[in-house]
Amino acid sequence: MYTRPGRIPSEDSIHAEIAVTDTEDRPSKTPKGPYKRVLLKVSGEALMGDQPYGIDMNTADRIAREVGEAVEAGYELCLVIGGGNIFRGLTAAAKGMERAAADYMGMLATVMNALAMQTALERVGVQTRVQSAIPMTTVCEPYIRRRAVRHMERGRVVIFAAGTGNPFFTTDTAAALRAAEMGCDALFKGTSVDGVYDDDPRKNPQAERFERLDYIDVLARDLKVMDASAVTLMRDNQIPIVVFNIREQGGLARVLDGEGVCTVVGG
Repeated sequence: MYTRPGRIPSEDSIHAEIAVTDTEDRPSKTPKGPYKRVLLKVSGEALMGDQPYGIDMNTADRIAREVGEAVEAGYELCLVIGGGNIFRGLTAAAKGMERAAADYMGMLATVMNALAMQTALERVGVQTRVQSAIPMTTVCEPYIRRRAVRHMERGRVVIFAAGTGNPFFTTDTAAALRAAEMGCDALFKGTSVDGVYDDDPRKNPQAERFERLDYIDVLARDLKVMDASAVTLMRDNQIPIVVFNIREQGGLARVLDGEGVCTVVGG
């Protein structure tokens, strides 16, 4: 388990510039894998564990330990977490709720998940900041791109919450947008299966897993990797999408190091 010695610093003032010092600790190791700066997209459902609803803190703690080990290995990580374990705007809209209001409620669910993951990360000694696209300065920082980049350069994990801050956009699109803004080398999407298949492998044991796909293949075949706007944004910025099983113990570290089972889209 990764632990970083010393006291976890208090939250930077969101109303002041970040002080830049030459003595600030930074990751000193060179990452083993092909990517250095990575955005990890975690679905809200992944945080449920075996529960039917909500947040399973044992699952959050396991993911936090794996993220901490990646930071210790020299990777720069930022996260986007979905909100489907608490509230899904599209489902509520289908039941008659006004779509924009439902999407805003879904964004608030992602903030709750982000705060839970921040707690889990700080329990294992990982310095973490939550930045929300919807300003709520009592509980987290507002999203400021340059500040987020600086946090990662100083070895902190940044969790981007509240999607893009706009209704009618999914957290997949938010993850793609933040990956492009942060200059990430790859977007890692943690799912319940170990890659992209031509059918649901949980229902069809004969489903074929792809080792590598082009962006246009995903769009043309309507493969359920990410929504079309997210895939298009990744294609336009030439950022590969790496799909892997986040429920597998140690799966993140193996895929980061270029050794795990996954599907790479683009790149």
